Amino acid sequence: MKSTDIIAQGLEKGWKVTDAATLQDDQTLEADVVVIGTGAGGGTTAEILAKAGLRVIMVEEGRLYHQKHFTMDEHWSYSRLYQEGLGRVTKDGGIAILQGRCVGGSTTVNWTSSFRTPEQTLKHWQERFGVKECEPETLAPWFEDREKRQKIATWAADPNPNNTVLKTGCEQLGWHWDTIPRNVNGCWDLGYCGFGCPTNAKQGMLVTTVPGALDHGSELIHSLRAEKLIHANGKIQALEAVALDGEALRPTGRRVTLKARHFVLSASALGSPALLLRSGVPDPYGRIGKRTFLHPVNATVAEMPEKVEPYYGAPQSIYSDEFVWRDGVAGAVGFKLEVPPLQPGMAAGIIPQHGKAMTATMDRFPYINSVIALLRDGFHEQSEGGTVSLRDDGSPVLDYPMTDYLWAGMRDAYERMVEIQFAAGAKSVSLVHLDSPAFTSVADAKRKMADIPMALHRARLFTAHQMGGCAMGEDAEMAVVNSFGEHHQLENLNIHDASIFPTSIGANPQLSIYALSARNAQRLSRRLKA
Repeated sequence: MKSTDIIAQGLEKGWKVTDAATLQDDQTLEADVVVIGTGAGGGTTAEILAKAGLRVIMVEEGRLYHQKHFTMDEHWSYSRLYQEGLGRVTKDGGIAILQGRCVGGSTTVNWTSSFRTPEQTLKHWQERFGVKECEPETLAPWFEDREKRQKIATWAADPNPNNTVLKTGCEQLGWHWDTIPRNVNGCWDLGYCGFGCPTNAKQGMLVTTVPGALDHGSELIHSLRAEKLIHANGKIQALEAVALDGEALRPTGRRVTLKARHFVLSASALGSPALLLRSGVPDPYGRIGKRTFLHPVNATVAEMPEKVEPYYGAPQSIYSDEFVWRDGVAGAVGFKLEVPPLQPGMAAGIIPQHGKAMTATMDRFPYINSVIALLRDGFHEQSEGGTVSLRDDGSPVLDYPMTDYLWAGMRDAYERMVEIQFAAGAKSVSLVHLDSPAFTSVADAKRKMADIPMALHRARLFTAHQMGGCAMGEDAEMAVVNSFGEHHQLENLNIHDASIFPTSIGANPQLSIYALSARNAQRLSRRLKA
């Protein structure tokens, strides 16, 4: 089966794409709209505005990598496709943050799981935060629209052995499980989605909406860091940006000024608050960067009796919502259960072993399965999220406190994941925790887990989902933007990304970003064309 390098073809036919690393002089450019970021929100927005006939410039800090670069090499991919070379962590170093940094953003490197925003979440946003027009029936056409555009459908193939562990365990325990919708087209079932799709099957922004925007006359400038929004009298006048070198790491000294009628900020739940903070935009109620959420994740690993080869096949195809809403929206923290892919480099860095113990585990690597729990944060008074602030160099850092409420959820999730893996036939199970022994049974685990501390830097915690920090809502005292992403104080600024979520959503967020960004971009296009 042969795949087409969409980006290479577009560049050959004359797309307006500029590598800022090659600029020899400072530049001043103008457009109808400048879109900052090319991930789920920015890519969606750029295509819709460009199709409406508006002149759009897309700004991306990362580089334009595409099919020829995606060789399924862990070291190359982590160092180039992820924020801080996969080294981004919370302020205290306790939670690793996996976040894309390239054209297409995290949609280029995610594992393709695509869920609609849960009805419980939408109802909570309305009742608690005054978000309007977000009922499930109101948003349904937008979910359908994006599912069609990104070719999102329930994965039709059998789950790989790695995901089958979750399915089998839930079946044995009588717990909910189902198959995950994925945004793929002609997937080769390779399993290396986290390194950029080598066959262009993944329908992220890189191969869908960014090319769609470029086909309609938009311009893309990559390796360009958005540094500061210049504003006065309730409007943005310009974006000041800095060109980066060929690795998109160091400024070259060249500067680019972008002027537009309107600006759309889609730089992520860490990047968008950071740009607003660097710019000193109006924030009369101190909301920028507050209530930032992560779906904090913990994990267990099991040795299975037969090979599961966790590095092959669709990385995520089975999930369980048995515990997401078990205690109501605002009760004990809920969590979604999924299965991660494991490649050798990542696994060796995560599994808390060294020396002979690590060697023995890696010798048995084809038999190793992991299950993860995504905690649904932001729905309880003891889960207020974290705060984005700026380092001395202006880059974002997230201070995210792990409360007793969240630790109780972590302990519960560990216990449930252990039960699932033993129910699926595991020979032994360990927590991904520095103080965890290998358990030989559920009873053994229950005896020993009581003495395992729930503490940062002992439990290995992760996240691939960043949400909040520029919350939406009609009350400007509680929110940065209104229910349609329009800034409360700056009349020509929209925010279209996961930063506008008032809480986490309790599911992988990319389809939620697609749908809300499409709706809000369509509204913006009508406004600008009027």
